[in-house]
Amino acid sequence: MSNVFIIGGAGNIGRYLCQYLARHGHVARPLHRRPEQAETLRALGAEPVQGDLLHLDVNALTTLIQGSDAVVFTAGAGGKGGEAMTNAIDGEGLEKAVKAAQRAGVQRFLLVSAFPEAARGKALSETFETYMRVKKAADVTLAASTLAWVIVRPGTLTDDPGSGQVQAGLAIPYGNIPREDVAKFLAALIDQPAVNRVIIELTAGTTPIAHAVAAFA
Repeated sequence: MSNVFIIGGAGNIGRYLCQYLARHGHVARPLHRRPEQAETLRALGAEPVQGDLLHLDVNALTTLIQGSDAVVFTAGAGGKGGEAMTNAIDGEGLEKAVKAAQRAGVQRFLLVSAFPEAARGKALSETFETYMRVKKAADVTLAASTLAWVIVRPGTLTDDPGSGQVQAGLAIPYGNIPREDVAKFLAALIDQPAVNRVIIELTAGTTPIAHAVAAFA
């Protein structure tokens, strides 16, 4: 059983992850900003932790993370709030979380990043270009840390029901993937601590998630 601290735990992927972790006997501790989110998270089997990533400093975040076996960072501005919010959450927020995890003595850190070809073929705004730049910088920050990290780069996220099957690799063709399957993949990674210091690209596919994760062990 692992104690998993989830930054972005009240988001779409975070809620799915709480559910799957609890179902498999793990303790899911999602960080949430609004008090009313706690009841929904508890109903999923999680132990919610109230706090705002934007306002927590490294020391405060370290205190909240203390005692965790792993940290999952699935927070993101999602294009809202412009460049300032993207920098604050996807960039500075990730840097803060990495420092806090190291100070708290956490060994494992999983980051949901972005597929390099995200939004390929579409007209991209300056905000989106900033998003991709910040995401890459966050990957660099985590990869340079002393943590046992895994960076997951999902394709375009959809709200379709998860199939439980994916395509995962170091470099794969671009595609879509349901948020539910990203969460299932993260939960499977928690069960495979031998998978570390690897960047995994992830889309919908035909390989059962457990087999796809085990291939990296």
